[in-house]
Amino acid sequence: MSTMATPQLTVESAKRLAAYRAVDEHFPPHARHIGIGSGSTVVYVVERIAQLSREITDPIVFVPTGYQSRELILRAGLKLGSIDMHTELEVAFDGADEVDPYLNCIKGGGACLFQEKLVAVCAKKFVVVADYRKLSPSLSTHYAPGIPIEVVPSAATYVLARLTALGAVAPVIRMGGTAKAGPCITDNGNFIIDAPFPDGFIPSSSSSSRLSPSKSISPTSSSIAIDASAVGMGGERVGGLELLGKEGGHPGAAVGMGVGANEKVEDLARVLKGIVGVVDHGVFWSGDRKPLVAYFGMENGKVETRVLHT
Repeated sequence: MSTMATPQLTVESAKRLAAYRAVDEHFPPHARHIGIGSGSTVVYVVERIAQLSREITDPIVFVPTGYQSRELILRAGLKLGSIDMHTELEVAFDGADEVDPYLNCIKGGGACLFQEKLVAVCAKKFVVVADYRKLSPSLSTHYAPGIPIEVVPSAATYVLARLTALGAVAPVIRMGGTAKAGPCITDNGNFIIDAPFPDGFIPSSSSSSRLSPSKSISPTSSSIAIDASAVGMGGERVGGLELLGKEGGHPGAAVGMGVGANEKVEDLARVLKGIVGVVDHGVFWSGDRKPLVAYFGMENGKVETRVLHT
């Protein structure tokens, strides 16, 4: 008896599926201000929005997180706004470089993390769209460059030293593209430091965190929903999908079904924000804004979601 193999989608097709479903389910019927993030998946968010009737979209002001999203908005013929003029958004759609089972995210691969975070915190609802490669059992294990950190240029050397003291392995100032000599410069005129933490946030039985004691975290369940109270207590009701291994991730990525400690993410996020010279970092967590829901286009043609129940 033969069985038919499930066709595997291309990554771009998976991105489109996630983006379309996110827009279909979260685009407000009478919106006035909507945030548009950056990244390759957001291309399909704008594509889907542009398919709506002009009667719906013409009254709406779309607020970008950076140059790329600004250009997407303009090319789609949508009305462009700015976050300094419109600080109350009904919803913001954005991508992510890595998402853990607690809906903590790493963002900033495109060097727009400060604007992305600002738009996210101004939105009543923050929705992440991504593909299956962005699912991770623990932050800083699948996104190889580590945590992006925007820093004032004159403070870069000091921040690099502080990151190394915290356990980052060979943090570096991100360089510009092949056509640019020198560092990558953000829209705010700052540098980006990429800081890999090779053990991620997976508790280790052999050593304790430099930031907080390790706690025992149970393996993920098959449930996709996440109970916020359980996460806060480090309990067992931690939602997740079939999690990826370390393929394509940082060499220090943990293997198996371990779940990174939410407490460690929060501890490090606070410490990083407190370093003099740091404008902001690319960890999106409960202390600023994690998504209410995240959509992932999967290889099998389905769209999986992770939802934070508050």
